[in-house]
Amino acid sequence: MKKPIFLMIAIAAAFVVAEALWGFSLVHRVGYGVFAILAAVISGTFFWLWVMRSTPLALGMAFGWAGAASFIAWWWIRKLLGKPEWMQDNSFLFLFLSLYLVGAIMHLEVIGRSFSLSRTATFAPVLGAVVLSVLVAVYA
Repeated sequence: MKKPIFLMIAIAAAFVVAEALWGFSLVHRVGYGVFAILAAVISGTFFWLWVMRSTPLALGMAFGWAGAASFIAWWWIRKLLGKPEWMQDNSFLFLFLSLYLVGAIMHLEVIGRSFSLSRTATFAPVLGAVVLSVLVAVYA
């Protein structure tokens, strides 16, 4: 359990040192790129595991990581292109968000089956997240 914590500290320290050397903007762009690329690789790996029928969570993981990769890649590319206006409030982003959310829902469904929960109990966190997000967005 200690290894991931030390790895996180080492990576965070590397970002801090890199920022001191090269500035926030460059390190931010590099970080977004690394995340987008690794998320796409992880998504592909999980899709392959699903094809191989290795785990029931694999397809949910593939969708979730594909959504994360697409979403963060959008913002990475936007920053690299100098923040073109057409990328600011583009509804195409909802496609990537949908990928991400399908992955989350598939995860909850598999977890619910693992605990023999009803479909209602399985989707309660989804409904809770929607309600909480609406309340925060409307009243913030």
